[in-house]
Amino acid sequence: MVHPDYQCSPRLIPAVAFMIASKEYDVVLGTRMLGRGAISGGMRLYEFVANRMLTSIENLVFRRSFPEYHTGFRAFSGNALRMLPYKQNSDDFIFDNQILAQALIADLDIGEISCPARYRSDSSSISAWRSMIYGLGVLITAPHFLSAKYTRFKPLFLRLNKQVTITRSKELG
Repeated sequence: MVHPDYQCSPRLIPAVAFMIASKEYDVVLGTRMLGRGAISGGMRLYEFVANRMLTSIENLVFRRSFPEYHTGFRAFSGNALRMLPYKQNSDDFIFDNQILAQALIADLDIGEISCPARYRSDSSSISAWRSMIYGLGVLITAPHFLSAKYTRFKPLFLRLNKQVTITRSKELG
């Protein structure tokens, strides 16, 4: 999945597809925070600061150390998509964050690749108002994740499709 905003290069699709096809990862994220970085690609400072703050909160909640959760460049294996109840997610920008929470609940293997960002006149960007709504959605998804992971209460979008299981062989040879 590459957001159609021209911020991420589709030239990395073969590399990401290989990461999924090799069965090393169930999900791959293309992060703007590694390599050349988002600021040098033209990301606005308030977006960068908000991304870093939300990512720090999510890393604490999800007990991970991802450089970014808010990328529009990601890939999912077929098995992951069959397992994750993504149809229960929002139809808005928060969909991306909800499906990552689902992948983490399912304990899927998530890989990352550096994805240079470019913010230019021909690329679109979410407005400041919509960014705030998205950020609030991220802050709401975090306690839902904690509830689904550590209690009996499972918000609808975090109830996994149990009939599908991820099988992988990590052996080389």
